[in-house]
Amino acid sequence: MQSSGLIMVFSNGITSIANETTLPIFTFLSAGLVNFFVPSGGGQWAVQGPILIDTAQQLGADLPKAIMAMAYGDQWTNMLQPFWALPLLGITKLRPQQVLPYSFIIFLLGLVIFGLGLLIF
Repeated sequence: MQSSGLIMVFSNGITSIANETTLPIFTFLSAGLVNFFVPSGGGQWAVQGPILIDTAQQLGADLPKAIMAMAYGDQWTNMLQPFWALPLLGITKLRPQQVLPYSFIIFLLGLVIFGLGLLIF
C-alpha cells in the first residue's frame, strides 16, 4: 500500500473533497477501506497516519478527532473480516456463514453510530 502509491491516491481524493468538518467521516470511511488491504492497526497507522496528520493540518481539522476516526474505521470493518471470531467458531462448531449475517448487521449499525458521532461531536 505505502510503496505502491495507492494510499496517496486515497489521500488526494479525500483532500480534494473534504473540509475541516467532513475530514473525520472521510477518514473513517477510508480507514475502513484501507483495513481490507492492511489488516493490522499498527501497520495501518504506519501507512495512513503520516498522510492523515498532514491532511488534517492542511485543512485545519481537529487532529485528535481525525486520529480517532481512523481508529474507528479500522475497527469498524473488522466486523466483515471475522478473524476475531476464529476461536469462537472453533468452540461453538459454527461456520463463518452462520456468523457473518449477524456481524454484518453490527457493521451497518457501527456505520450509523460512528458516522453520526463523528459528524455531531
